[in-house]
This record gives sequence, structure tokens and C-alpha cells, in this order.
Amino acid sequence: MAAGMVIVGGGECGARAAFALRENGYDGPVTLIGAEKHLPYERPPLSKDVMTSPEHPLARTIAGNDRFAEQDIRFLGGTAAIGIDRKAKEIIFAGGDRLAYDKLLLATGAVPRPLPLAAQSRHCTYLRSYDDALAIRARLQSGARIVIVGGGFIGLELAASARQRGAAVTVLETQARILMRGVSEEIAAVIAERHRQEGVLIRYGIAIAAITDRDTGVTMTLAGGEKLEADLAVIGIGAIPATALAEAAGLETANGILVNAYLQTSDPDIFAAGDCCAFPLALYGGRRVRLEAWRNAQEQGTLAARNMLGLLEPHRAVPWFWSDQYELGLQVAGLADEASQTIRRDLDESAFILFHLAADGRLVAASGIGRGNSIARDMRLAEMLIARSACPDPAGLAAPDVKLKSLLAA
Repeated sequence: MAAGMVIVGGGECGARAAFALRENGYDGPVTLIGAEKHLPYERPPLSKDVMTSPEHPLARTIAGNDRFAEQDIRFLGGTAAIGIDRKAKEIIFAGGDRLAYDKLLLATGAVPRPLPLAAQSRHCTYLRSYDDALAIRARLQSGARIVIVGGGFIGLELAASARQRGAAVTVLETQARILMRGVSEEIAAVIAERHRQEGVLIRYGIAIAAITDRDTGVTMTLAGGEKLEADLAVIGIGAIPATALAEAAGLETANGILVNAYLQTSDPDIFAAGDCCAFPLALYGGRRVRLEAWRNAQEQGTLAARNMLGLLEPHRAVPWFWSDQYELGLQVAGLADEASQTIRRDLDESAFILFHLAADGRLVAASGIGRGNSIARDMRLAEMLIARSACPDPAGLAAPDVKLKSLLAA
């Protein structure tokens, strides 16, 4: 069998890349290797629909067995790649078997950042996989006491879902507010208030000194000596890129697998994409970033496939992220940390968008929140302005009666 294209990582990014190879006319062997036994599935529902579905939830698969067969893509589920022989251009498996490649894509994703104090606890867990989600869901009974360590997006989405299932929820955040790295204080305050209305207790500036298991739960001793008891604690303190395979192969890494604008690693026959890679953003002066986002995984999977075929198209997409909590929809486009001025645009009594401008007037980011999809259209136009490095009139951005489409045309 010819070597062909090999993808390590059976998530959103890897699956999209496999199908994109076929969509771009490649007719050689394509092998997708996934550590989980499940077919590739969407991860965003894990903290939401999988938790709240009245029926036993199934994983929302990206494609079924029939589509893999139709596209002649070999999926090796429940299979661990433990090494890369770059000289021989072969993947090494746990049992010693090898698989040759012409081009290789690493889409290994990220793993939850561990909390060392929780390492020995039977009642502390993490949410990353479908199996994790099912195990947590089984414990979200009415009246159950759930502690979520970390006030980031995943933890807060899970808090909302747990409340919908009737659990009592406490969120412990070490910093002065939730979503410190994710959104502005204005948007974080809206989300925190919505959680308060639902009965979620969010505690700030909290450090955990010890974690002790009981027969049916866990006791957390806080830094001041207070003891907090729960039936289950879910740790959500961030994620770290899965780079072990790349590092062992001698590829360059630094908070991710380092790639160029074409998603090539330091080995031109090996590409990396999705949560695991750190890439340069031309829109922000070539600044290197790593994104843990659903759409980025899709876009980079498709781009990596095209570049594995020799098209060499640079990455140009604007970073974009969303989160749904209760009836609220949150969206963020661009990188707000490069801003020196923020303009607020009120869309209605419950929805607004913040436009983040650099010192030279460029729109570098936008973030908004509102019920359902109320901000979606304006956020899409904001994303287009960011992509063009536009310098829109601040007064026009602030005025709800000035259509963003007119600023885009200008």
C-alpha cells in the first residue's frame, strides 16, 4: 500500500482535514488515527446538550461510518500513536506496528490542565471527552452539590447545565472575576449576574489548600481553613496543548507545536493544526497564538489539508469564539488585548457589542452578548471589518442607527 496522508488526532480538526483532502481531489490513501474509540464528534455540546438532554445523549458525530467508507478514509479508533520516525517517515504504534506517510498532520488537540491536589481523588474529574461528559451527567442529580474549580467558559457552561438539572453549584475562581482572559469586565458582569439569578454561587479570590475524599464525595479545604463539601468537583482551570508526540520527534514547540503561516512544522512534511499548534497571525503583525476554538479547528483542518497537497495558502482567518449559557449568546472576534480604546454599541435592552480599537484606529476585536442570536449579524460584520484592518469612525460604531454595513462599505 502506498504511504499516503496520515492524520493523528480524531477530533474536529483531524476529521475535517481528512474529508478536505478528498474534497480537494486527493485520491491516495488517507488514514485518520484517533485515540478514542468513538467516531470523531463535536466537543461543544459536551458541556451543554449532552448534560441537559432529557434522553440518553449520543455523541454528535462529524461523520458516520458510511461516509468514511464512501470517501475511502480509513479511521483507526482507539489507537494510540506513540512515536514518529521522521527519517523513515513512519508513525509508530503502541504494539510496535508502523504506518508510513507521505505527509503527516498532527491534530492532537489539548488536554485539561491538571490540578495536582485532585490527582488522587475519586470525586474530582475533568470534562474533555464524551465519556467524561457521560460520567459527569450521571452525577448531576437534583440536589447534588457540585463544585466547579475555575470560572472559564467550560466551567461556566457546565454550571449552567448543572443548574438546569437541579444541582446546587458553586464556582471557585482564583482571580478577581470570571473570564479574566476571555472577555471584558462588562460582559463578564452580565454573565456573572445571570448565573447569580439561577442560584449559582461564584466565589472569587479562592485558593484550595487540600482535597480529601469521603465515601460519597469530596471535602475541599480552602486556604483560610474553611471546608467545602461536594458530591462532585469538576476541574476547569484551562488546557495545555498535546505536544508530547511532536516533542519526542524533535519538532519545535513552545506552548504548542510551532508552525509557519502554512501550518508546516519545523519538518516540512509534517503539519500541525487546531488546539495543539501555535501559529503566526499576519493580521496582528505575525504574532504567534494558539487558539482553543471550534471554528479554528475546522478552518485549520481544511487549510492544512490543502497545504499538504502543495497549495501553500497562508492562514488568514480572524480568531472567533462563542459560548452559550442559559439564553445568552456570547461571541468574540479578534484579539482584544491589542486594543487601547473600547466603544460600546447597544443593540437593545439586553444586547450590546464592544468594539476594541488599537491606538492607530484599527478595529482589532469585537465582543458581544445578548439573547439567542441577537448579536450574530453585527458580529459577523465586525469580523469582516477586523479582517480588512478597517479604521471605522468611533461615533458610527457607537450609534445603533448607523448600520455596520455602511462602515464596511466605507
